[in-house]
Amino acid sequence: MNSMDSISLDSNSLFMHSRSFDGVIFDLDGTLLDSLQDIAEAANSVLHSLGGPTYPVSDFRYLVGDGVGMLFQRALPQCANDVPLRMECMQRFEGAYSNCWKNHSKPYDGIPELLELIRSSDLKLGILSNKMDPFTKKCASHFFPSISFDMVVGQSSRFPRKPDPSSALWMAESLGLPPGRIAYVGDTNTDMKTAANAGFYAIGVSWGFRPETELREHGARVVAHAPSDLKAILLS
Repeated sequence: MNSMDSISLDSNSLFMHSRSFDGVIFDLDGTLLDSLQDIAEAANSVLHSLGGPTYPVSDFRYLVGDGVGMLFQRALPQCANDVPLRMECMQRFEGAYSNCWKNHSKPYDGIPELLELIRSSDLKLGILSNKMDPFTKKCASHFFPSISFDMVVGQSSRFPRKPDPSSALWMAESLGLPPGRIAYVGDTNTDMKTAANAGFYAIGVSWGFRPETELREHGARVVAHAPSDLKAILLS
C-alpha cells in the first residue's frame, strides 16, 4: 500500500484535480505538536487553585482548540458570564503553562522530517494557532529548531481568534500569496472553518485531538492519517 491509499478523499480530491500550492500553514497543537498533557496539567492546576473541577487529560481534546479563554469557559462554566474570573484563569494559566510547556510535549512522529522537506521546497511555510502568541513562537523555535518558518502567529489582541479569518488573511498577504494557493492543515473543526473562511484549502489530520468525522463535517477537503500522506498531498 502506498501513502495515497491511506488518505481519505472526497469527490473534490486533491489528486483528481492535480491541485498544487504555493504555501502551507499549519495549526500547532494536535497537528504538529502532541502537547495535550502539558496543557491539561497547567489548566488543571488553575482549576484546582480556584476550587473548580479538574479533568482527565483525554477530556482536554474537546476543551482546547479555541483559545485559553474558551478553554476555561468550557471547563468552568461560570467563566462565561464572569469576565474577571475568566481573565484570572487566563493569567494563572499563563504562569502555570510557562513552568510545564515542554515537560511532555513533543512533535508527532514524522513531522520534523516533513517540515524539513517542505522547507527545502519552494513552498512558503507558516504556523497559525489559537495558542497564546508568545507560547506559539516559543514552541516553534524549541521543538523545531532547524526549521526556518516564514511566519509563526499565535493568538493575541491583534486579531480575533480562529475561525475568524483575519489572521489567516493577513498571513496570506504578508507572504505575498493568494488565499486559493495556500493549504491550511489542522486537527479540529476550528481549523477547517478557518480554512474555509479564509479561502484556503482545508486539510485535516486524524492523529490530533478530534475525529475524522468532525473534520469532514466542517469542510476538510482531504484527511491525512500520517505525515507521509501530507507529503503526498503537499509535495507531489
